[in-house]
Amino acid sequence: MITVTIVGTGYVGLSNAIILAQHNKVFAVDIIPEKVELINKKKSPIVDKEIEEYLANKQLDLTATTDTENAYKQSDIVVISTPTNYDEDKNYFDTSSVEKVIGQVLRVKPNAVIVVKSTVPVGFTEEMCKKFGTENLLFSPEFLREGRALYDNLYPSRIIVGVPKGNTRLEQAAHKFADLLQQGAIKENIPTLFLNPTEAEAVKLFANTYLALRVSYFNELDSYAELNGLNSKEIIEGVCLDPRIGTHYNNPSFGYGGYCLPKDTRQLLANYQNVPQNIIEAIVKANHTRKDLVADRILEKAGKKNPVVGIYRLIMKSGSDNFRQSAIQGVMKRLKSKGAELVIYEPTLKDDVFFGCKVILDFDEFVSISDVITANRMTEQLEECCNKVYTRDIFSRD
Repeated sequence: MITVTIVGTGYVGLSNAIILAQHNKVFAVDIIPEKVELINKKKSPIVDKEIEEYLANKQLDLTATTDTENAYKQSDIVVISTPTNYDEDKNYFDTSSVEKVIGQVLRVKPNAVIVVKSTVPVGFTEEMCKKFGTENLLFSPEFLREGRALYDNLYPSRIIVGVPKGNTRLEQAAHKFADLLQQGAIKENIPTLFLNPTEAEAVKLFANTYLALRVSYFNELDSYAELNGLNSKEIIEGVCLDPRIGTHYNNPSFGYGGYCLPKDTRQLLANYQNVPQNIIEAIVKANHTRKDLVADRILEKAGKKNPVVGIYRLIMKSGSDNFRQSAIQGVMKRLKSKGAELVIYEPTLKDDVFFGCKVILDFDEFVSISDVITANRMTEQLEECCNKVYTRDIFSRD
């Protein structure tokens, strides 16, 4: 058994902390005392059914703390899973939180192995090794869905660890870390790759950009069908029966969103600064085009000037409380710029106002006020007022 510190208790950090705490001593570090308190009470600070169940019912050697120095001193491995939001001004990831933790760990425990799980630009790990004068950095990308983060760690599609080739000590550490992830998983025989850190960083960005490409493709197929009076569902089903294409990840939406895809596609595009490309830029632009069309179609359905548009849910997926960068927010900005008044039904919101719009928690009141209701995904609750609803949800999933 070894001691591991996880820095950051979002979806990535907390799910990894639980995986590792089944067989090892784990410190979960966060700067927010309320999150630390909840975890120590065996309650989840984020919405994820598996995480909630494991915290409440499993025997975990897991301690949450704000005392970073004490945690680092006791740890053999420090895993960084802090946010790397996209900096609009620099057109690049803001990696300051990751860099801050690297500096702190090296001051307290210089020989600790540091594993970066935050999503970073291609070349980041090598750059940090030079900046801090250390070799002790590994990069291990995550491939998690919001609301299913722990599940995706228990049944991972693959484990990838980026480690400099030829460094025996670090290669051993990389294999040890992969063993810990395999030990905590339920799935057996997990495909495991050991790549150079830069290639591992590229895998993360290219994987998410491909997912964004697939979303954009089926959205543009749906746009064509809708504007030409065709049955989008029948076309998609016919296309996807080709096993090379497959029936997964093909449900039209208001655009790709969430914490990862928007920022990862833009970061990859920034990495292409000196490389000829057409597709990567098109993926980014396609998302804006889709939101423009959706906003126009909502106003057409309303059929009146300056309508009241009801926004049904801000969250991206069921089972999640996260609506960072959700596609509907881009549509909302377009609707407001065209004169629509917006009201929001979102039970997870505690405030009365969001984005300058009134939040209504009474569903019946929300329906009666709205001239048209827009929903990225249909629910049973909306069935009673479906004549008011604009959605492109065809398969009632994803």
